[in-house]
Amino acid sequence: MTRKKISPADSPSTVDQTTESNRIEYKREFTDTLEKEVVAFLNYHDGGVIYVGIGNDGATYGVSNSDAVQLAIKDRLKNNIQPSCLGLFDVIHDVREGKDIIKIIVASGSEKPYYLRKFGMSEKGCFIRIGSASEPMPVRMIEEQFACRTRNSIARIHSTRQDLNFEQLKIYYQEAGFTLGDKFAANLELLTEDGAYNYAAYLLADQNGNSVQVAKYAGTDRVDLLDSKDYGFCCLVKTCKQVLDRIEGIENRTITKITPRERINRQLWNPVALREAVINAIIHNDYSTELVPKFEIFTDRLEITSAGTIHPGQEQDDFFAGYSMPRNKTLMRVFKDLDMVEYLGSGMPRILKAYSRDAYTFSSHFIRTAFHISQEALALEQEVVGATTEKNHKKTLQENTTGKHYRKAPQESDVAENILDLCRTNPAITIPEMAVKLELTEDGINYHLGKLRAQNRLARVGGRKFGHWVAAGSGDE
Repeated sequence: MTRKKISPADSPSTVDQTTESNRIEYKREFTDTLEKEVVAFLNYHDGGVIYVGIGNDGATYGVSNSDAVQLAIKDRLKNNIQPSCLGLFDVIHDVREGKDIIKIIVASGSEKPYYLRKFGMSEKGCFIRIGSASEPMPVRMIEEQFACRTRNSIARIHSTRQDLNFEQLKIYYQEAGFTLGDKFAANLELLTEDGAYNYAAYLLADQNGNSVQVAKYAGTDRVDLLDSKDYGFCCLVKTCKQVLDRIEGIENRTITKITPRERINRQLWNPVALREAVINAIIHNDYSTELVPKFEIFTDRLEITSAGTIHPGQEQDDFFAGYSMPRNKTLMRVFKDLDMVEYLGSGMPRILKAYSRDAYTFSSHFIRTAFHISQEALALEQEVVGATTEKNHKKTLQENTTGKHYRKAPQESDVAENILDLCRTNPAITIPEMAVKLELTEDGINYHLGKLRAQNRLARVGGRKFGHWVAAGSGDE
């Protein structure tokens, strides 16, 4: 449940139209038919949004005691709909024309058909959205959807281990202001129908066999691996935080230039889109395949690869429009509880504000996101590195008190030639060794190496540990 007070002018939750549609439902009051509308949107391929406090004519009437209404809505949807729709809806407080309204965002569910508990899986209990109305589902449609119901959900797969502990998860919930009681496993849907821990529980346990890899390369391909580290074998929440710390805090460095008039800061990637993409890859990965997300950093881009399938056509259009169908609703619910994600479907619009659809590649088994490094940041870094290089050489080569003569600091071309000379003399030389010999930072060395490789004046043969450099004019070409 989320409470927000934001102006209609800049709010993503503002009512955008005055008439109902296939994805918009208005309810003047909180009535007994709410569950029916939610069931219809759960069974609809795009999900939908319900506004409580707005009439069918689009006029705003508001609701009184919005906090109590939000709690009542959450409890009714939790208790009156089957299969469980926890993790598939958000209840958000908003303000329109100075009046309190409630916005309920409903995602399309993966365990269709959803139905009203008291009527069961019947025409009286199952509904689907048709136009601006919620219509009963015919028996044939109910049977077809049940036959196609997702059966490889991680909530239905038994954990490979049953001796699970959740101390890390409990700590995260305490930090968020919640206490997990004795029945937390059932309340968080970490149990299968027969009472055993499911695969979602396995992923959230203190110890498990899953880890997420973050790899860094020296170029634009996967030939020269600089660093590779696994984050995991622990609660998936902790894994996610560790990956974010690495990518947000270390790799997405800020380049700063101080001028007489202003301080200029540039980051390699848009921080909002970056965070959304990392968390989305971890939450929505298809863990039933026993594959985990992978993060790869190149000199020109970051690639995020997760297991899953988004089919061409309408399904991809819905994906980019933010019509969310959480693959792992249990994980989605936990990450929402811990304030690591906001409301459903909000991540993709944030990403598309910074990057185009072309950043995404879909295959039959994987979804890959490629965020290219900001050219503005690279240009600023080149400027800053060049200025720092010149300053360092001037300081090193200045005349000292014994009367040595001043020598001019080398230009960028001189630095490049020095690197080539080092590689010819010692083809196995490492980047840290170059940095020491030339009194540059490793980032500065990597910058010049990138330019030399792009100019085909320097190449790397083999990997980071056992490979060697081949410089133009070295005799190995």
